[in-house]
Amino acid sequence: MIPRIDEEVCTACGECADACPGQVFAKEAEKVLVACPEECIECGACEDACPTGAVRLVDAG
Repeated sequence: MIPRIDEEVCTACGECADACPGQVFAKEAEKVLVACPEECIECGACEDACPTGAVRLVDAG
């Protein structure tokens, strides 16, 4: 499982990146990226933290 961000719903608040215990996300000026999906430990903190539901863990395959 890896995180995916729905860019149409994402407000780039960065809550997912702040909640992530790893270095999966990168915050840029106007967007949040899944920079290192291989660092994901599948804890779901990013999903829980996202106020708009833009972040979802999906099957990597």
